[in-house]
Amino acid sequence: MKMKFASRCQQGMRDENQDRTGAEVDEQKACFLVCDGVAGLPGGDYAAQLVRDTLLTQLQQSDTFTPESTRAAIEKCQQTLVSAQGNNPNFSRMSTTLAALFIDRTTQRAWWAHAGDSRVYHFRHGVLHQVTRDHSLAQQLREAGYENTGINSNLLYNALGIEPARPATFSEVIELTDGDAFLVCTDGFWLNLTTDEMEQALRMVNACEEWLALMEQAVNRSVKSDNLSALAIWIGEPQDATLLYSQADAARFLPSRY
Repeated sequence: MKMKFASRCQQGMRDENQDRTGAEVDEQKACFLVCDGVAGLPGGDYAAQLVRDTLLTQLQQSDTFTPESTRAAIEKCQQTLVSAQGNNPNFSRMSTTLAALFIDRTTQRAWWAHAGDSRVYHFRHGVLHQVTRDHSLAQQLREAGYENTGINSNLLYNALGIEPARPATFSEVIELTDGDAFLVCTDGFWLNLTTDEMEQALRMVNACEEWLALMEQAVNRSVKSDNLSALAIWIGEPQDATLLYSQADAARFLPSRY
């Protein structure tokens, strides 16, 4: 199965970058993840790094690669984080979001997991197919049919390390096909882009790196305060994942010459 990926991790207008990205890829399997330390509490950067490193180490050491084994690996991340909280009183409430995409290259299947408001987007032949649902108050209000304008999107009810502990949400297992594309990103990335703009950017490029760069440029021209972290993954040849673009598409991303 042919697969390509690219990653971005850029600091915004913040004192520090608490985002962490990671990838573990071999002939049989692949994992792509982002973690975003929850702001407002000490140790967010440490929590993000600890979860990233623990998850990748668990995948490297495991003899199996299934939804069940990846669930166990994320549970190990939670246990490791809680242990670290107990060892350092200054970091007793540190926590982090997680979004992780898992690909079984042998069976050509994929699944993903998330906790918090970092997201996994799945595009098929250039069109949005699925996206994770944030573990946030804003998402709950929207789904309940209430107005959520003005609600802080960072108010989370689930992230690794928070109390009471809740499990990460797992997707169903899907069969991969040439033309599948994935975006795994933190909220600093997706908050400033609509899904239409993500699709339009995908129509204009021939490589994962170009897709990320084009979206990053669009965010940079808006008010960019948060950190920008994302990984793009394409299955098959570039022409399978992208579509022809129109001048209207281009106008939304390319700056005017006048």
